[in-house]
Amino acid sequence: MIFYSLSETLLLIAAAILVDWIIGDPKWPTHPVIYIGKFISRMEALLRPEGRTLQADQLKRRGIVLALTTMAAAFTVIWGMTWLANYIHLWLGYAVSIWFIASTIAVTGLKDAAMLVYRPLAAGNLADARRYTSYIVSRDTSEINERDAARAAIETVAENIVDAFISPLVFALIGGAPLAMLYRAGNTLDSMVGYRNERYVHFGWASARLDDGLNYVPARISGVLLALSALVTPGLSGGRAIRAIVQFARRHPSPNSGIPESAAAGAIGIELGGINYYFGQASERARLGWPLRELVPQDIIRMIKLLYLTSLLLFAGVLAVWLFVH
Repeated sequence: MIFYSLSETLLLIAAAILVDWIIGDPKWPTHPVIYIGKFISRMEALLRPEGRTLQADQLKRRGIVLALTTMAAAFTVIWGMTWLANYIHLWLGYAVSIWFIASTIAVTGLKDAAMLVYRPLAAGNLADARRYTSYIVSRDTSEINERDAARAAIETVAENIVDAFISPLVFALIGGAPLAMLYRAGNTLDSMVGYRNERYVHFGWASARLDDGLNYVPARISGVLLALSALVTPGLSGGRAIRAIVQFARRHPSPNSGIPESAAAGAIGIELGGINYYFGQASERARLGWPLRELVPQDIIRMIKLLYLTSLLLFAGVLAVWLFVH
């Protein structure tokens, strides 16, 4: 399954980070996650056909089939493509692996999404800020104020440091591009069916639990890296980031998301969480961090700095291990 040595794998991961920094999400060919999403939709239609009522245990069993089939398909397809490329020529295999690993991470994409919210906020254009915020969160944004738009952008970047950067690279280190894409399939399952609403509470149960398990270790790595990043950033506090993780992370309903969000809140010195609205209904989200001052749009830039420093630390760590094992 693993085509390359540890030394080669480390260099492939470093190259994939560089590709993401420089190019970002691929516009062509179509992003693999789009195909994964289409596969999930078609499988859902097969497993829970319209007009047929299924009991909770049936939905759970079919949800397990959906999760395992999707992740197995993603792994198998990428395994086959990287094997074929490697068979044709070693350097083609390298290139294909780098490209697929890079497609599972999104540092540049996260920065671009956050900047879409920041720019209109900085220009005083709240209407556009609300519109762009709606692209990155599922909560209602039509009535949010400047602070809540900025908060949504910061929370999105912080949470996705795990999903869109650290986790895929941890799995790439273990099993190259195929395992990184297996992780991305699991994460996509969670984003599509892993909800606790009436439609998905049973059918998406397996997908949600699998995503929690896949992110468990990477989320804790993210806390350390965010604290280290804050430690070397003027105006931010690495110690406060660690204290925030210890005090607040467990309050988050997710066993993983509370760690990077608490770390970011503590590092910057703001409070994340609070009241969000979904379909017109208020929902109190766990409050993370200490409100040492009012959250402002410029905090989005501080969060982006933390994002890039975290990715730089991981990049440096990968190269350091490569030098050690080479």
